[in-house]
Amino acid sequence: MKTVKLIVFFFFAGTFALFAQITDIKPTNVVVKWTGSKIIGGDHNGEIKVKSGSLELKAGNIVNGNVVIDMKSITCKDLENETYNKKLVDHLNSDDFFGIEKFPTATFSITNASKFNNGKANVSGKLTIKGKTEPIIFEVTKLNNVYKTQLKVDRSKFDVRYGSNSFFDNLGDKAIDNIFILDIQLTVY
Repeated sequence: MKTVKLIVFFFFAGTFALFAQITDIKPTNVVVKWTGSKIIGGDHNGEIKVKSGSLELKAGNIVNGNVVIDMKSITCKDLENETYNKKLVDHLNSDDFFGIEKFPTATFSITNASKFNNGKANVSGKLTIKGKTEPIIFEVTKLNNVYKTQLKVDRSKFDVRYGSNSFFDNLGDKAIDNIFILDIQLTVY
C-alpha cells in the first residue's frame, strides 16, 4: 500500500512540474539596457539591474510574474568621460528623473499573457515607477530558454518631467523624448 501511495504521489508531483514552473529571476540571468533620446538628435544609453523577481511558466508559456528593479543600479555606457558620466547618472538618480532616494525600486507585475505562437506572445501588466502605476502591453519573443522584449515607456505618465514637452514650453533642442526604451533579455534555467 505504501508503494502505491508513493507512486501516486510522484505521478502527481511530476505532472504538476510539467504544467507549472516558478522560476526565481536572478540578477545574473537578466540584462536590461535603457536608451533615452533628445527630440532633436542625440541619445544616452546604459544598463539597470533587476533586484529580484519570479516568472511562472506552464508548458513554456508565461502565466504570471513580477520583477523588482534596482533603480540605484542605473549606469551610463555611452559617456566615456568619467566626469560627464557621473553627472548624467547623478541627474538620472535625482528628483528631476527617478528620485531614487524616495523610490529606490520600480516594479512590474504580469496581469495577462497570450500563449506563444511562432515564438511570440503578448504580455500585459502593471509598471510602477516613482510610486505611479500604469498598464503596459508588449510583445515577448522566445527562443529555447531565452525571452526578449523591448518596452517603450512613456516617462511622463510616471511624473518624470525633466526636459519634457508635456510639462514645459519652449525647450527647443533641450527637449527630451517622453519615450524611453528598455531592451530586456531573460534566460530561464
